[in-house]
Amino acid sequence: MEEIDLNPTDNAILDMLREGRCSPTYIAEQQDYSRQNVTNRLGRLVEHGYARKLAPGLYELVDDPRDDAEE
Repeated sequence: MEEIDLNPTDNAILDMLREGRCSPTYIAEQQDYSRQNVTNRLGRLVEHGYARKLAPGLYELVDDPRDDAEE
């Protein structure tokens, strides 16, 4: 699968997931984004293997793609 182009929402989501598991609602409230936008971007992060959906509405970080870009 081709690499994902990270936008500001993705970066905010990844930052929050680095701190621990989060729900789309919590991320949206903390970052001032719409819940739907966060849910859509989380779906893309899951598709690319960067995040994992643990349960309905709960996500965790698997691999931060920004770490790969720094190497």
